[in-house]
Amino acid sequence: MAEAEPDRRRLYGRRRGRPLRPGQQRLFETLLPKLAIALPQAGRLDPKTLFPAGLSAVWLEIGFGGGEHLAEQAARHPEIGFIGSEVFENGLAKLLDEVDRRRLGNVRLFADDARLLIERLAPASIGRTFILFPDPWPKQRHHKRRLIAAATLDQLAEAMALGAELRLATDDPSYLVWMLERATAHPGFIWLARRSADWRERPPDWPPTRYEAKARAAGRTPVFLRFARR
Repeated sequence: MAEAEPDRRRLYGRRRGRPLRPGQQRLFETLLPKLAIALPQAGRLDPKTLFPAGLSAVWLEIGFGGGEHLAEQAARHPEIGFIGSEVFENGLAKLLDEVDRRRLGNVRLFADDARLLIERLAPASIGRTFILFPDPWPKQRHHKRRLIAAATLDQLAEAMALGAELRLATDDPSYLVWMLERATAHPGFIWLARRSADWRERPPDWPPTRYEAKARAAGRTPVFLRFARR
């Protein structure tokens, strides 16, 4: 798998955790190569070409963690193609297991820095983007590593179609303020909230994640933000 460019600031943590179980290793060797996205040597990537013909849209999840949200969305929406980007091998293994168990044919994976993918996507080719509970990098000196930043929002604004949703979630109060400051100031997005329930309550079409459950168990309050590409 390709490494990020040397001068690109790394926004993610470790790539590996506990050793993969034999079944997970088998899926890495057999299923992942079939789902892995290879970026073109030149030009842009039309994500619909990664899937069988006839899909109505392509949605993108950046940093899908254990993959439970992406797998559930893919199962609910067989008419939509789903791209998941994640560098953590144990998270990739969990999603591969779900794809195999549920026989999900509408999932493709990018196992590297998501920015490498976003900058190569064809303009207006993504119908929805999810960035759920990204690493808050809580220490002040690490804030520059936060994924939600002007440069990332610029790339997403180009890759997302008009009216497409950008969904963000966090349980970190500092990162919430950071997200709102940057996303509401960006000319390419408009915040869809009209009342407090619009960000305090997870919408019915937004499956829960283990990170949400972990936050609630620890007494932290998750926040769910929805923006539209304009």
